[in-house]
Amino acid sequence: QVQLVESGGGLVQPGGSLRLSCVASGIMFRFYRVGWYRQAPGKQREFVASITSGSSTNYADSVKGRFTISRDNAKNTVYLQMNSLKPEDTAVYYCNVDTVPSYWGQGTQVTVSS
Repeated sequence: QVQLVESGGGLVQPGGSLRLSCVASGIMFRFYRVGWYRQAPGKQREFVASITSGSSTNYADSVKGRFTISRDNAKNTVYLQMNSLKPEDTAVYYCNVDTVPSYWGQGTQVTVSS
């Protein structure tokens, strides 16, 4: 059984930082592309960042230069370091593994106060 668990969300002031973690069980992250997505209230889920099995990274324009995705294969964990947070970053953040079928975590809430 595959399970993804996100953690690290919370309340932060604008300009602050958070580090999100996504820990997988039942699947080995090292073989797959893993992505972070977010969904704000009243908005569609959107792509944030991804990292491939070859460690190539991709970022949405809205977070480029502020967020960094990384992986620790020994811990079967993918991270999202979020710096210079803005109120518009407020959302539930989800991780996803690009398998067939794909898998999603339950999400972690990030709130940036204004």
